[in-house]
Amino acid sequence: MGIFNRIFKVGQAEAHAVVDKLEDPIKMTEQGIRDLKKDLDKSLQALAEVKAMAIRSKKDLMTNKEMAKNYEQKAILLIQKTEKGELDPAEADRLATEALTRKEEAVAEASRAQTEVDRFETNIASLDKNIKKLKSTIVSYENELRTLKARARVSSATQKINKQLSGIDSTGTVSMLEKMKEKVAQQEAMSEAYGEIAMDSRSIDDEIDDVLSENSVKATNSLEELKARLKQQ
Repeated sequence: MGIFNRIFKVGQAEAHAVVDKLEDPIKMTEQGIRDLKKDLDKSLQALAEVKAMAIRSKKDLMTNKEMAKNYEQKAILLIQKTEKGELDPAEADRLATEALTRKEEAVAEASRAQTEVDRFETNIASLDKNIKKLKSTIVSYENELRTLKARARVSSATQKINKQLSGIDSTGTVSMLEKMKEKVAQQEAMSEAYGEIAMDSRSIDDEIDDVLSENSVKATNSLEELKARLKQQ
């Protein structure tokens, strides 16, 4: 294996390692975001359920408050009827006592409903705080994921370009150009070699024809003229 092949293999292994390192965080972040969104859905559902219970408790509170007020008003009316002589005092006391008893029951129910309302309001505030934090975390992770993907694309593209420019990539443009240069040089050398072989294989007739060719005669005449001028000097 040549040195460049070894370098290419090392570069290929490093490239795979880099890609692996980049892909894992992306997949882990994507899974983390999916899990957080599931948690967010559950939290929103829980918030809706708690709000529904709070609404029912508030209605119970208002209803029992109204009932307590009505029973007290009824007890007052019963006493007033006795004072006007419209109702037997003993019967009025019995009914008024019954009304006040139910008033106290309504007050107790109102107190219980108020306690539930307070507890549900606390739960709602806590859930709402956690949901806002969860939403913020999801947005943060999604932004981080977009940045990570962009960095992975840039890193991959840069790595590919650098590999081609360094000549390590056997499939790159630089490598192709080098191979083309080698091929052209080999073809030129072969052409020159065939030319020399052709010259060596000329016949005597070819050599005579070359000597007697017009260009050869002109060259001979020029040579004689030059020699004559040199003798006169």
